[in-house]
Amino acid sequence: MVGVKQEAPTSTTSTTVKSGDWSSGRGILPARETLGPLFLMATTPAFSIVFFHVCSAMNGNFLEFAKLCINNGLLSTIYNVWPNPWDPIVWKMIGSFMIFELFLQRCMPGKEFKATITAGGNVPVYKANGMASYVTTILTLLVLTYMDIIRPALVYDKMGEIISSMNVFALSFCTMLLIKGHVAPTNSDSGSNGNIVIDFYWGMELMPRIFGFDVKMFTNCRSGMMFWAVGIICFAHKNMELNDGVLNIGMAVNVTLQLIYITKFFYWEMGYMCSMDIQHDRAGYYICWGCLVWVPSVYTSHSFYLAGHAPEISPLTAAAIFVFGVAMVWINYDSDNQRYVFRQSGGECIIWGRKPNKIIAEYTTANGEIKKSLLLLDGWWKISRHFHYMPEILASLCWGLPALNTAVVGPYFYTFYLTILLVDRAFRDDDRCRRKYGKYWDKYCAEVPNLIVPYVL
Repeated sequence: MVGVKQEAPTSTTSTTVKSGDWSSGRGILPARETLGPLFLMATTPAFSIVFFHVCSAMNGNFLEFAKLCINNGLLSTIYNVWPNPWDPIVWKMIGSFMIFELFLQRCMPGKEFKATITAGGNVPVYKANGMASYVTTILTLLVLTYMDIIRPALVYDKMGEIISSMNVFALSFCTMLLIKGHVAPTNSDSGSNGNIVIDFYWGMELMPRIFGFDVKMFTNCRSGMMFWAVGIICFAHKNMELNDGVLNIGMAVNVTLQLIYITKFFYWEMGYMCSMDIQHDRAGYYICWGCLVWVPSVYTSHSFYLAGHAPEISPLTAAAIFVFGVAMVWINYDSDNQRYVFRQSGGECIIWGRKPNKIIAEYTTANGEIKKSLLLLDGWWKISRHFHYMPEILASLCWGLPALNTAVVGPYFYTFYLTILLVDRAFRDDDRCRRKYGKYWDKYCAEVPNLIVPYVL
């Protein structure tokens, strides 16, 4: 989930992908080995701070920040705007949140779920309690607020320190994962690429577990996605504080649309555990730093901006944005759910009123076993091979639209970033599937020729 999606090298001793290895795929962005990861690791922590500072103190004006850098020097300017990473109040907030989410991940009841088989032949098993944990988290936040035990707007006030502190935590966490991958890997979906930069950036293990906790379920779902929901609710409280207890209508639309999207995510969490983020991207800087730092700082940026800068919009404009946004979230969910139900039922389901067309494809795992998989040729997936990315991008646009034309960076940066991320991911996944399925994927592409947008891409 970090800013630029790149190709993850495989678990071989080289960053060159071996013939027959389908654990990753090539996207469209350049510098995918040592130089790209080095550049991202050197710049993204600083960018998370600079981005926050520009949105919070400069009304999203990067030109003003550039002038500051010219006058005072780049490094000096970044040093001066970098918030204190050792604020004890902030570490108490972070620690309380993480311990609570770990408790829910372990103790909240849920059915056992077996995800799809990995390239190494392993079948991950999860406890499906994401929705229960999400509802419990939101209700706990609301109850503690109602009882005046916490002040949610403090998250807004301390957001800079939170991002700074999470950079420290995430970098330390990724270092620990690197060491664990070398000395105590969880299973056979692990190994070094022979390059410490690649090992740190992409990770050593596909699905590491620590004391029985699945690392990527925690970083991706229970930390990153859960804070997304908690954070924007706290920003809404700040908006009310600034407006004499009244929530701005644009802020209400922004937060409600995102909560619908996030609720959809946790309802569908086990589907996500079968997705590319979990099944093919390892637990390293890219995934773990991204979910621990990038998601809180960038995915919530439009809400952070609107908390202090939301313009007045008409009820009609708000309603139009809301209805279109809900439609996009529903289409995104329905397309994902079609594929999930199709896979879980072995193709024995009804899609758009009929039994779906499919291709039965064969592939070979890393240990030489021949397996079969089903490729869906109906519903939304007949329109394009990654149709679900279109409504997701359009939904993200609706989250920023309540800001109208008051700024570009604060309310709309996430949409720009998401478009680049998902287009590159589509190319990556397409290449990975071609390696995995071979002639069957060629047949699938002949049936569904469009990658994302029909007649465009």
